[in-house]
Amino acid sequence: MNVFKDLRDDIEAALNALKAEGVIPADADTGRVTVEPPRDPSHGDMATNAAMILAKPAGAKPRDLADSIVKKLLESDHIETAEVAGPGFINLRLSTAVWVDVTKEILRRGEAFGDSDIGQGHNVNVEYVSANPTGPLHIGHARGAVVGDVLASLLAKAGHNVTKEYYVNDAGAQVDVLGRSAYLRYREAHGEAIEIPEGLYPGEYLKAAGEALKEKYGDSLLGQDESEWLPVVRSFTIDEMLGLIKDDLKQLGVQHDVFSSERALVEAGRVDEAFNALESRGLIYMGVLEPPKGKKPDDWEPRPQTLFKASDFGDDVDRPLKKSDGSWTYFAPDIAYHYDKYKRGSEILIDVLGADHGGYVKRMKAATTAISEGHAELDVKICQLVKLMDRGQPIKMSKRAGTFVTLRDLVDEVGKDVVRFFLLTRKNDAPIDFDLTAVREQSKDNPVFYVQYAHARSYSVLRMANEAFPDADFGDEALLSADLSKLDGEHELALIKQLAGWPRMVEGAAEAHEPHRIAFYMQDIAAAFHGLWAKGREDTSLRFVVADDLEATRARMALIAAMRNVIASGLAVFGVEPVKEMH
Repeated sequence: MNVFKDLRDDIEAALNALKAEGVIPADADTGRVTVEPPRDPSHGDMATNAAMILAKPAGAKPRDLADSIVKKLLESDHIETAEVAGPGFINLRLSTAVWVDVTKEILRRGEAFGDSDIGQGHNVNVEYVSANPTGPLHIGHARGAVVGDVLASLLAKAGHNVTKEYYVNDAGAQVDVLGRSAYLRYREAHGEAIEIPEGLYPGEYLKAAGEALKEKYGDSLLGQDESEWLPVVRSFTIDEMLGLIKDDLKQLGVQHDVFSSERALVEAGRVDEAFNALESRGLIYMGVLEPPKGKKPDDWEPRPQTLFKASDFGDDVDRPLKKSDGSWTYFAPDIAYHYDKYKRGSEILIDVLGADHGGYVKRMKAATTAISEGHAELDVKICQLVKLMDRGQPIKMSKRAGTFVTLRDLVDEVGKDVVRFFLLTRKNDAPIDFDLTAVREQSKDNPVFYVQYAHARSYSVLRMANEAFPDADFGDEALLSADLSKLDGEHELALIKQLAGWPRMVEGAAEAHEPHRIAFYMQDIAAAFHGLWAKGREDTSLRFVVADDLEATRARMALIAAMRNVIASGLAVFGVEPVKEMH
């Protein structure tokens, strides 16, 4: 049940009736008519701009048309009052029966409340993490992993068919560096004293790869030319590092559906295929680019290059696809990869990338539009930096990793649920401070604790109700048959109205690709519930357990169960386990 959709249907029915009467032209477009909560709750439960939108095509004054719409709306069982306000807005108050029905629907559907079909089964590919397979993941990767994973879950809840993908960058120079670094550790495993030169990876995590190489190959790789051992060591170590990465992600509750290899893409001729597709449409040419910004003329050597007409599709400049030696630029395989994702059936592509990829957005959007002939849409979510703190002070680097704080260190320190929730308490493109002390605090200033505490507190209240009425039934069926009209207090109704907004929140966050909205919403729900609890401490008539009044208590238990279901539904999107007790 989506109250906003139901009310939108009522408004559409009223407008259609007025069209039939000739008050509004039959072809008048109602697509811009909205139904939203008014900014001031005292104005009502909902407001619509229908009269403002349709006054011009109807040739009427907005307030006059609003009066006609109001008369039709009052025929609906859902609407208790409808009033014209300001220049022609219509404020609506819904009947008590609507809020009773919403509460029962939440109780019936449990965590499935909020599920939507707006995605209509459309295929969405969400690519995230995609870190170079050169070592363990760090805290920066944690944010992209959480944003991508929760966005995929949110889109699935909204009715999309989602593929969660990791792109393995195993064809660049960095994996040759990885192979050389691992070979040093292999020699070390054979008892050699090694010195790690500048430019190779110093992390101690490669010692395990060296030992694994020794176990598999013995001493057979010692003394070989690099041309012989590098392909073997490189391939072996990439697999080792991917195993390490997958294990790190598993600790965070992240599992991808697909791992795509850049090397396999190139070797299968996909880059040539994408290039030929662009060339056949006249989008490739030989040209000379202007000097990059900040380059002095004497630093610049103009030379003909193979260019893609990226500027035809919204990019600032055209982009080279081949280097002067004829090899591909890094951009060419990226185009091929997005072409491959599109050809596998996804028309909505989402890339979740780190802060250092900001300059990548326009060119990749242009390339995706071009290579799919406008059939695929790319959204790039840039995740800004995460600063790890403790009591306001930066955390020192990880010795094991050599240069960074690992994702596993973070999960081991505070747990996956805290990491997943906290990293979504800011929009992805805003920097975030992750303070270890703050996320352990049991206070309303800690959003993770605050939301989990609301869920746990609901069970505490249920235990109190069972103690007060030991022979009473507070199970799901009993709560469904409770007299919910007793939930007529101002703050009780306010909480129900917030809960009723969950389906709309799911759809809005999914359409905007903004999972952080769910964190804010859950904090609002928790605040409303904790506020009700606090009022009960001041006024005994507002307590959830009403002495000597089983029916009032049962109705309030139904409200609390509905709140608990919505929080559990939101936490399920986040991949966070709701708790029954706080320790």
